[in-house]
Amino acid sequence: MRRETGTPRDGWEKTIEGHGLAYHQAAHPEGLSRPYWDESVHYVFTMDEVLSLEAQVEELHTMCLQAAEHIVSTGRYADLAIPEWAREEVARSWERRDGHLYGRFDLRYDGTGPAKLLEYNADTPTSLVESSVVQWFWLKDVHPDDDQWNSIHERLIDRWRELVLPPGPTHFAWTNMDETGEEAMTLAYLQETAEQAGRHTVAIAMEDIGWDPGQRRFADLEGRMIRSAFKLYPWEWMLADDFGKHAVRHATWVEPLWKALLSNKALLAILWELYPGHPNLLPAYLDGPRDMTSYIAKPLLGREGASMRIVTPEGTQETGGTYGAEGYVHQGFEALPVFDGQRPVLGAWMVADESAGLGIRETTGFITDDTSSFVPHRIEQS
Repeated sequence: MRRETGTPRDGWEKTIEGHGLAYHQAAHPEGLSRPYWDESVHYVFTMDEVLSLEAQVEELHTMCLQAAEHIVSTGRYADLAIPEWAREEVARSWERRDGHLYGRFDLRYDGTGPAKLLEYNADTPTSLVESSVVQWFWLKDVHPDDDQWNSIHERLIDRWRELVLPPGPTHFAWTNMDETGEEAMTLAYLQETAEQAGRHTVAIAMEDIGWDPGQRRFADLEGRMIRSAFKLYPWEWMLADDFGKHAVRHATWVEPLWKALLSNKALLAILWELYPGHPNLLPAYLDGPRDMTSYIAKPLLGREGASMRIVTPEGTQETGGTYGAEGYVHQGFEALPVFDGQRPVLGAWMVADESAGLGIRETTGFITDDTSSFVPHRIEQS
């Protein structure tokens, strides 16, 4: 694994916008010295590294499924701050093995040892368009003889064909709270993959989904019954909404309700309990840092690196935010590796239960947040 520099393509902004990255400016805070999509640099991997990473993330995914089984069988919902009224429905969703689509592992990796799990974005992961489409076209334009860890698009289409959903159109729901357009474009891309798989789809805002109390069903603005829906709206928000008690019992949702067990950072502590000392895990605890002298406190339901606290012998750093009322997990802190002054996080994609691709975000800080940049990668041909 190494970091290389290169010359951006002429007119790269229009090119990536044509590939669906229309939000690359809006999604990035103003005043930063580099763009969100930065093709002036990229990472290079060997095929052996990628094959090893694929095996590691598939093992991690299997471990996460075992953790979900453990949570349900032992009733540890309180550790995840899942409301009491929803616990039985979560269990039913898991026991039915309601169909799931995708997820993204965030990993610490420096090319010299096993990857370390930082968190699992198993419910509403983004940076999908960049990972699946934009960096693939960059590769074809700039390094056409090389390869890339990227079968995301094909696997998504195949997975939509496999999913067993009720008859009628599948609705694709974003939220009007999306100010950058990132969620809308991610949703549009996923909707396109479903249509390429032969599914009939309808786009809708979450805020426009109606509940018909007489017929006990969800409906869209045209009055059509919503039997199945893909959502870029986290389950913890749905469970806090007035219609949450209806949502867990009516319609088929992708991602399914049991994904709330994996998108919660309490998962990190439960994994460490089940697999202590595993080479792909960092120590993590729910009851405090215990004997760790360097750790990071993460809110169970935090997003975008907000409301975190890093504690080391050298001092404490915190990020702003309003998360944390639901509790924290305390995870051993290992600083991200440094390549030319930047710290990359590897986002390893899963589609269904198989490894599908890689996206890399990097920043100068210890925590990857909305100031980070996405950079492409390639697999060097030997």
